[in-house]
Amino acid sequence: MDNIFSLYNDLKNKTYKHGGYYAFNISDPKPRQIHKATVRDRLLHHLIYQELYKYFDSKFIHDSYSCRVNKGTHRAINRFRDFFRKVSKNNSKNCWALKCDIKKFFASINHDILKNILSKCLFDMDILWLLSQVIDSFQTQNHIYAMADMCKGLPLGNLTSQLLVNIYMNEFDQFIKRELKVKYYIRYADDFVVLSNNKNYLEDLLPKISDFLEKKLKLQLHPDKVFIKTIVSGVDFLGWVHFPKHRVLRTATKNRMIRNLRGDPKEATVRSYFGLMKHGSAHKLKKEILTKLVV
Repeated sequence: MDNIFSLYNDLKNKTYKHGGYYAFNISDPKPRQIHKATVRDRLLHHLIYQELYKYFDSKFIHDSYSCRVNKGTHRAINRFRDFFRKVSKNNSKNCWALKCDIKKFFASINHDILKNILSKCLFDMDILWLLSQVIDSFQTQNHIYAMADMCKGLPLGNLTSQLLVNIYMNEFDQFIKRELKVKYYIRYADDFVVLSNNKNYLEDLLPKISDFLEKKLKLQLHPDKVFIKTIVSGVDFLGWVHFPKHRVLRTATKNRMIRNLRGDPKEATVRSYFGLMKHGSAHKLKKEILTKLVV
């Protein structure tokens, strides 16, 4: 209770200073560095998220699916399927997908741009001050900036980071929907896809997307994760490879699943994986797990 009153007084007097972070690495599915704030700061993060989530969520487009209530990866991949059916006229026409990924997404969020976006949405100076304390409590390591306004990066691990990156990328979502008038667009965090029956349309769209991201948000598309291909050939999106009439887990996901289960398959883990497999065509994989890995 003393700690809570101390935090309250620091906020009231504007003497609050965000603490440091404890960093640790994870490698599943790929290497990432997580930064964990102190309990005191995490308590504040939850309060900020609780108070601001509904306000900002109402401003987001329908087809933004990351870290939102009643959204998530399963709804995103089902939306992808629905869009394919509409674009392809129930698989009677060819359907192309432009799939993009942003390079070093969380590490590239520009602090000044983010705070400027927030200042256009929020008019309470106390809230803006508090958000600035959280935003500026972290910046990407191993970079030397010539000017203070070049600070960038949000920590993987803060609850507030999930909301802040959605606010940041909402600028891009609005550009896609309002200015470019793109109809079949889905975004999940830094992964996004556009569907069309016209390959040339998607090719013309790509430089406009890249230009906006670089000039307005200081973000870059990952050069190795941008492609335009037909659904017939299989489109890798949110852990699944999508085809016209089915979807399968990507090979890396299947290999990781088998690796985790080999040797000591825990019942909770098996049930979790079986729950995941219900969302696609994975009968053979489920049978393999049951016969070879689970006794």
